[in-house]
Amino acid sequence: MRERPRRRVKFMKQDFQKNIKYWLDGSKRDLQVAENLFKSKYYPQCLFFCHLSLEKFLKALVIKTTKDYPPFIHDLRRLAEIANIKLDSRQKQILDKISTFNIAGRYADDKFEFYKKFNKKEYAEKYLKLTEEMHLWLKK
Repeated sequence: MRERPRRRVKFMKQDFQKNIKYWLDGSKRDLQVAENLFKSKYYPQCLFFCHLSLEKFLKALVIKTTKDYPPFIHDLRRLAEIANIKLDSRQKQILDKISTFNIAGRYADDKFEFYKKFNKKEYAEKYLKLTEEMHLWLKK
């Protein structure tokens, strides 16, 4: 997947903080939605929101690190790299796997298979917990 060119417009200090807050608030909200979807037994949707919550968190860190807008991408590992976050091999694997929930949850061709494959409580529970762990680690 090709990245779109990044905008070269720099933030003014107040916009910079507002944008970080915007992405972090969205991330927190999406994690809560993921937890509620899990409790309601909407497992594929839970996984999709796990991805969204991490994507938004990482985009906030991209802004903090680069002082620029985050790129128009959904690849979690790539966002972590842009934010200069050092990942171990396990974290890379987790982010790569959770990134697949975005693609499968978004595009109609894959949707049916996604819902069939990931409509299992144990699977969703595992990745919801891993998402929560990543949130805690990224906060540090």
